[in-house]
Amino acid sequence: MRDFATLFTRIDESTKTTVKIAALADYFQTATPEDRLWTIALFTGRRPKRTITATRLREWAAEVAGLPDWLFEDSYSIVGDLAETIALVLPPATRQTDKSLAEWISYIRQLSTLDDDARKAGILAAWNGLPHTERFLFTKLLTGGFRIGVSAKLITRALAKATGQDEPALTHKLMGNWNPDTATWETLIDADDPTADLSRPYPFYLAYQLDSFDDLGAPSDWNAERKWDGIRGQLILRGGEHHLWSRGEDLMTARFPELAQLKDYLPDGTVIDGEVLAFQDETPLSFNALQKRIGRKTVPKKLLTEAPAIIMAYDLLEQDGKDIRDTPLAARRAALEQLVAKVPQTAPLRLSASVTFETWDDLAEARDASRSLNAEGLMLKRKDSPYLSGRKRGDWWKWKVDPLTIDAVMIYAQAGHGRRANLFTDYTFAVRDGNELVPFTKAYSGLTDAEFREITAWVRKNTLQRFGPVRQVPAEHVFEIAFEGIQESPRHKSGVALRFPRMLRWRKDKPVDEANTLDDLKEMLAMYG
Repeated sequence: MRDFATLFTRIDESTKTTVKIAALADYFQTATPEDRLWTIALFTGRRPKRTITATRLREWAAEVAGLPDWLFEDSYSIVGDLAETIALVLPPATRQTDKSLAEWISYIRQLSTLDDDARKAGILAAWNGLPHTERFLFTKLLTGGFRIGVSAKLITRALAKATGQDEPALTHKLMGNWNPDTATWETLIDADDPTADLSRPYPFYLAYQLDSFDDLGAPSDWNAERKWDGIRGQLILRGGEHHLWSRGEDLMTARFPELAQLKDYLPDGTVIDGEVLAFQDETPLSFNALQKRIGRKTVPKKLLTEAPAIIMAYDLLEQDGKDIRDTPLAARRAALEQLVAKVPQTAPLRLSASVTFETWDDLAEARDASRSLNAEGLMLKRKDSPYLSGRKRGDWWKWKVDPLTIDAVMIYAQAGHGRRANLFTDYTFAVRDGNELVPFTKAYSGLTDAEFREITAWVRKNTLQRFGPVRQVPAEHVFEIAFEGIQESPRHKSGVALRFPRMLRWRKDKPVDEANTLDDLKEMLAMYG
């Protein structure tokens, strides 16, 4: 654990990519194979499940520290992170415990099998044997909330430096449904065959937002298609089985059982990149329809009928068991078209059709029609481009439609977390309904640090009431809220919920009586919901 804490500190103290890569590479060359594997798992989101509730940890930490609950809670609201608060308020350790990262994770898992008293004794004993940083990390692992600002790309670069392997091969190895219980360092990293796991997807190719056509050259060099509003996924058919992976490496096969029939029509050794859509009468349904199926392990017959799913195919990555990602897009797409043409219309597979255009103005007109087709905008892909991994500039661009917007009034504020723990950055917004203000959404991003500091100073001087960490403030400030979609929601007083809300700008020029109304929201729901 000491070595892992040193690694964490080196990464946390620097913003330089080269420093982080060097720290990780050094660690991968010196740590035990078990600790290396767990480090990769933790840094790529494969965290152990929560062992204990945050409420229990707060109670026990306050007790050990000799603090009244209110003082611990005030400290927590200022620090903004529970594990950091606990590490700071607990008295210094009276002994030293020397366990490896893998041993501590095993210890934490054993705690989950104990009764409350034994679990408390085990946690307090661990706290008393760890210095500050290791205590912080142990508590993070207890809560299942360990995160660090390290991308998967940075991990693969460090692994490449430590092992001498190629980055693309390592990126592929880290994809899929592995964890330290099902893999070892040798089978995951040292093994020569990256396709040993037949379910493993390829790294997804991601696009940047298009701001200008200036550097794109001739329109004839590009293929355009709709950016469909669903779940990006890879359909994999290998070894007589099929697997469906999301872009976030979530295995979704069981959630979309209708795709199993594609094994009858597509050859083994096929990998398709596409969009999972709710689809009926040859028309994509809204994302709201698909959302009802997200998060379910099993799908009832009613939902299968109400929101049948297909995969809208964008690209062909593997053909007859051969990786064809280096083949130009035009050739991959031609092969995909031939493949889809052989599949009957009754099967849940469609080709994402190319959008015909001769000029950039033609393309702009096509983009404007996106919302009426339940699409987010357009994708532009250079016809001679390979299928790369990660987000790259130059060959693939997304050109999304402008977001929906509404002017709303801030009525509550709450402090942020991490580096923003001392700033009020999380706001609740309301729209007008006669003489009342009806809350309808929260947002916490979109403003500059200077604006957050200015609002924080105002909140501290103008707080009307406190509800735990939340402060009610006078209804004086109007903000333009941007969002990608709107849907009906009986759980909210307003009757609506927004998709991806964020603050577009602080409308200092607009008085509260010119903010939008609940009727405006309902009109948008009728039009875009």
